[in-house]
Amino acid sequence: MSKNRRSATSPSNRWLYYLIIILFLFFYFQSEEEGTYLVVRVIDGDTIELSNGEKVRYIGIDTPELHHPQKEVERYAREAYEANRRMVEGKRVRLELDVEERDRYGRILAYVYVDDLMVNEWLVANGYARVATFPPNVKYTERFLQLEREARQEKIGLWAD
Repeated sequence: MSKNRRSATSPSNRWLYYLIIILFLFFYFQSEEEGTYLVVRVIDGDTIELSNGEKVRYIGIDTPELHHPQKEVERYAREAYEANRRMVEGKRVRLELDVEERDRYGRILAYVYVDDLMVNEWLVANGYARVATFPPNVKYTERFLQLEREARQEKIGLWAD
């Protein structure tokens, strides 16, 4: 055997082996921990991006448009964005799917939870979102409609004069 060849157990090869294992573990635990996902960016009031690059669109709600190619920024869009950002950005969320997993743009459709709080529901209850039903994803429609009625009656957020 030549003196210039390194054995498989040389110190530099072991270092590389350990580095690969450490990087694998880091990215494995960074991307998913017990069914939760890290939110790296809030796109608008009802859409987020996860650390794995997936975009998630909240089921059952619609917030005013913030980034639309043919529309101006709608009234209360920035407030809805900021409320969503405060709720989820940099946090781990749990996703609950309904019947359809993705929309026509390839985004995951989900009910989004921070701890035990459903963000979709909170946004409606606090006047940042209106109910938007797209069958067959209708699991919480009645619940959302009741919360929207209450927000309208109390003139909260979107429903303020």
